[in-house]
Amino acid sequence: MNAGQQHTGRLSEAGVIGLALAGSVALVWLVSGDGLLAAILAGALLVFAGLAWMISNRRVDVAEAEFALPDWSVTVAAIDRDDMAIALTDRAGRLTCANASYENWFGVGHDPARLPLGDAAHEQIAELVRSVWRDGQGVAQVRGAIGGGVDTDWRIEVRRSGRGEDFLVWRIQPVSAVDLVGDLVKQVDGKLGKGLARAGISAALVDPDGTIRAASAGFAQRATGDALADMTGLDFVSLLSQEEGERIGWAREGGRGGPLVLYHVPVADPDLPGDPDPNITPSLMLAVEAGQGIGSGSSGGTAAPHLEALLSQLPLGLAMADRDGRLLFANPAFMRAAGREGHLPPTYPTDLVTREDKRALSEAIRRFAQGPSAAGDIAVRLAELPDDPVSLSLAGVRGLGEAAVLLGLTDTSEETRLKRQVAQATKMQAVGQLAGGVAHDFNNVLTAILGTCDLMLMRHTPGDSDYDDIQQIRANSNRAASLTRQLLAFSRQQTLRPEVLQLPDVVADVSQMLRRLIGEKIQLVVTHDRDLGPVRADPTQLEQVIVNLAVNARDAMQMKKGADGSGTLTLATHRVTTTDVRAMRSEIIPAGDYTALIVQDTGSGIPPEHLGKIFEPFFTTKEQGKGTGLGLSTVYGIVKQSGGFIFAESEMGLGTRFVVYLPVHHMAPGETAVPAIKDEAPPSQWAGGGSILLVEDEDPVRVVAERALTRQGYQVTCARDGEEGLELVQQGGRFDLVVSDVVMPTMDGPAMAREIRRIAPGLPVLFMSGYAEEQLRKEIGIANAWFMPKPFSVQQLSEKVGDVLARTAPH
Repeated sequence: MNAGQQHTGRLSEAGVIGLALAGSVALVWLVSGDGLLAAILAGALLVFAGLAWMISNRRVDVAEAEFALPDWSVTVAAIDRDDMAIALTDRAGRLTCANASYENWFGVGHDPARLPLGDAAHEQIAELVRSVWRDGQGVAQVRGAIGGGVDTDWRIEVRRSGRGEDFLVWRIQPVSAVDLVGDLVKQVDGKLGKGLARAGISAALVDPDGTIRAASAGFAQRATGDALADMTGLDFVSLLSQEEGERIGWAREGGRGGPLVLYHVPVADPDLPGDPDPNITPSLMLAVEAGQGIGSGSSGGTAAPHLEALLSQLPLGLAMADRDGRLLFANPAFMRAAGREGHLPPTYPTDLVTREDKRALSEAIRRFAQGPSAAGDIAVRLAELPDDPVSLSLAGVRGLGEAAVLLGLTDTSEETRLKRQVAQATKMQAVGQLAGGVAHDFNNVLTAILGTCDLMLMRHTPGDSDYDDIQQIRANSNRAASLTRQLLAFSRQQTLRPEVLQLPDVVADVSQMLRRLIGEKIQLVVTHDRDLGPVRADPTQLEQVIVNLAVNARDAMQMKKGADGSGTLTLATHRVTTTDVRAMRSEIIPAGDYTALIVQDTGSGIPPEHLGKIFEPFFTTKEQGKGTGLGLSTVYGIVKQSGGFIFAESEMGLGTRFVVYLPVHHMAPGETAVPAIKDEAPPSQWAGGGSILLVEDEDPVRVVAERALTRQGYQVTCARDGEEGLELVQQGGRFDLVVSDVVMPTMDGPAMAREIRRIAPGLPVLFMSGYAEEQLRKEIGIANAWFMPKPFSVQQLSEKVGDVLARTAPH
């Protein structure tokens, strides 16, 4: 039905309604004979008729809009892209529309959520779809092969769209590495090469072995006399001749032509750290008549416009300065490397460096601008990045009009970031070794204090005047022992009992306690990825990691200005694949599969100047008396000792995010993630007695241990170091057990034990040490050896000695 027919139909409907209204009014007037009543009725009916007319028109218009069908051919034309596949899917995942690239690459038999890229890609795309329906948009990078071809990385961007946001718009594009050489070959062979030829510039792309990969028409004309000659594979040097005075010219001209000036520009990816390797990096060679100069003509311009056009397209940081040190030109890569991306070049290059380096740079430019052409480097500190010196290359050039010095600057921001990461890791390693040594020495002191307190308590009963004082000394010593355990955790020297486990199980075990710990005002949100790999770690220590991070998050949310202490604490586990690790481009985390634990808060955030120090022991931003500064350092030590990595991200006022990466444990056939419970029979109770060789270089520890063991009925023989202990055995001493310290001067405990085993092979040894048991077992490698951590009490020492003797005594 067309518009005219619809309009006519509506008019006829109006006529019928009008006749009906008139008949109703006439009937009322005839029956009642009251003209006023008939007039009121007529007015009311007219009002209702008008409303009905408006509604009728509205319904028809809406119906016309609803029944207007979309023209999909217009949509397909709008999304036509040769380099990108674009598709639309509805709420049910059905493919609604796709461009030609999508059809050519994947076919119309696959909707975007089920692209034929393999199972791993399917899982990533499924996770992407879930996040897009939740967040509105998302991006992922997957890897897979189409039709059994070569594996390719694909970038997939998805966004919700439509009036009800019930459609998904997919943009899929292959991710290819930046091919600078390939792009430059096309440019040299194409319009850029022709433009350079018209400006008198002969350009060639030369491989490290000297063979030509591509050459402009101008280069072919000058080198061979034929602009259409194929220069690929020819030796670049053979096309040139060098005469007296190092004068360079074209070989075919036999010295009759003018001298040439050659410019060498390495073609390297600017995103790669360090200087380009000359053994593998191609070069763009520019040959110019020395008398002509690039861009120098009758106009006498201050710069070289053709050269500027070329340099501005290169990814290398290049600039030109005149003899007076004024900056004539700087390409975008140069300004980006100088930390001034998006800004106009300054008047002088010295404006880019710190005040201390201005004079040195000015003198270097003046030196290279005069005399024969030369090149060199100078170390400067950029004004925008003053902490790290950079290398600025300078080369004197001639024949470029006013340009006298070519400056080169490499973007080292990525390299600098990696150096800082490595430096931070090295510093943490050194601080950890120092902390471990301090904790070990402090444990000896605490062992003597605790042992003396225990011996004094044996002579006092509750109610004595000294009993409470001794208990107070003992309590403070135990508190100090707890601090040393935290130091040992940071230095990765504590004893761990690793198990193969699933990270969500640990989070579930500790979640209930966290809710009580963080309070009612803070909401705890827990989420888990699917298909998480198992990890091998100590579950108790992992719980300590989560608790410490949660407590820090709670304090940060309570200290946030303008807040009432409320906020959100998020605990999440995330699957991290090898591809994800490579995409991170981190020099710290090796490629592999990881299970990540994320702890995120909405607190006050960590200031940038403090972010690099938060894992250092005794560093805290809390008020005096409200923090030991060992919480995060303990977390760092536990994570590192478990073979993992931890990183912190923070933004002031928004919150902090800690990510712990634990390597996935690839289990052997038959191994399960539940630790097997060993049915080990308890040792028989030792009746006491026996001969013990006690070797300890710390006098207070040796005295306490000797008194404690003597009180238990043992016959104790003491030695001050390993050599003295070995000598006692060599002299014929017969002992049931050797109790020895590990670290001693001259001869340590393990060395002494090995020599004793040559004399008495079955003699058991009990080592006393503040270092980790697992670490000591690996380093010592002695069978039938036991370990006892320092500090210990008199009762703990007696029980451990009795336990070892009961296990090793002949039955």
